[in-house]
Amino acid sequence: MWSSAFWKDTAERATKTFVQALIPSISVIYLAGPDWASITNGLGIAGVAAGISILTSIGSALRGDPETASLVAQATGKHARPE
Repeated sequence: MWSSAFWKDTAERATKTFVQALIPSISVIYLAGPDWASITNGLGIAGVAAGISILTSIGSALRGDPETASLVAQATGKHARPE
């Protein structure tokens, strides 16, 4: 959990989650008519989703492979990802 690879993986997942939560919010804001409250609500929802993503990555490191943000342990043998 303390490696740079873990935090890069976590940042990537949190960024993807932020964008995935923001896109529907932008659609709703566009349809409802943009105003500052709607925009900040959409950003807030996306921020909370990204925060939850970070917490689940940390939780996954405690349960799965501590070097990645994934809950699934790394494959070994012939099915392992090439380095």
